[in-house]
Amino acid sequence: MTPERLESLTASFPEKRIGVIGDFFLDKYIEFDPALDEPSLETGKPAHQVVRMRTSPGAAGNVAADFAAIGAGRLYAVGVIGDDGEGYDLVSALSGIGCSTQYLFRIPERMTPTYMKPRDVSTPGLTGERERYDIRNRTETPADPERRLIGAIETLLPDLDALVLVDQVVEEDCGVLTSAVRLAIADAAERFRNTVFFADSRSRILSYRNVIIKPNQFELAGVKHPSPGDTVSDGELIQSVKKARETVNAPVFVTRGAEGIMISDPEPYTVRGVKVRGPIDPTGAGDAATAGIVCALVSGATYEEAALVGNLAASVAVEKLDECGTCTPAELLDRLRTWLTQGE
Repeated sequence: MTPERLESLTASFPEKRIGVIGDFFLDKYIEFDPALDEPSLETGKPAHQVVRMRTSPGAAGNVAADFAAIGAGRLYAVGVIGDDGEGYDLVSALSGIGCSTQYLFRIPERMTPTYMKPRDVSTPGLTGERERYDIRNRTETPADPERRLIGAIETLLPDLDALVLVDQVVEEDCGVLTSAVRLAIADAAERFRNTVFFADSRSRILSYRNVIIKPNQFELAGVKHPSPGDTVSDGELIQSVKKARETVNAPVFVTRGAEGIMISDPEPYTVRGVKVRGPIDPTGAGDAATAGIVCALVSGATYEEAALVGNLAASVAVEKLDECGTCTPAELLDRLRTWLTQGE
């Protein structure tokens, strides 16, 4: 990859139309200052005093934000949220980044999935985050929203360059990408051969068919609780990649943290990552990689080139602390120059 080649790829990003279907969450940061704590008159427990609240799109919404930052031309959100205040905030945030919410269906009987994140403003970085409160639906998604989701897919696909699947809810059939929706997408992928289908799933990555998948090394190797610094050996991962490639009937991109991304096609091979110095925040790095990989693929990149763009984007994102980091085309180019100086 040369800077000229990367500039050629990113120049076409604004022409691309990307659909993101999946579990759209709202990230709600509740920032409090412990110096202002007061005792509750009713319970005697500390009453934390909030000094600021901020919201941003999370999960599939964060993926959409990454596509907006990297320069994708047109974005469409496809999902199911609640008809509630969190849903209003989420729609506003997505509209603010230029993402269409026409197919983000608001259903009164569902809650808008939300990550509520209390933060101690006196402590920087991830250590300032306190116990999180998660709002998500734990009952099966009704049949009518499923039909509306499948209808939205069929309506949008003729005009899309890529459909990106973000499967965040771990409870089976309780999120957007239910078994019925996955089956409909597998069928659509057979019919729309010129469209890139790309999936990221927290717990069901091998349940997808005919779509490119992006697991991390531990998900693919079946490692449930990796410790910091753990890796999966090349030999073990290559075997897992080959098996996954056969199972899903589509290419596989495996993220390996600082080591880079292993691609399955034409043969398993790891595209090295970028060496990053200083403090990092890995939150959202995988989403930045997704945006880089997909935008590169729909712009004519090879799998190897797309994996490199994903590595570059992720390496930029991890340096942005206290946020789900994104990456711009200019930052990609700057990071490529760094990568080229690092050698093998």
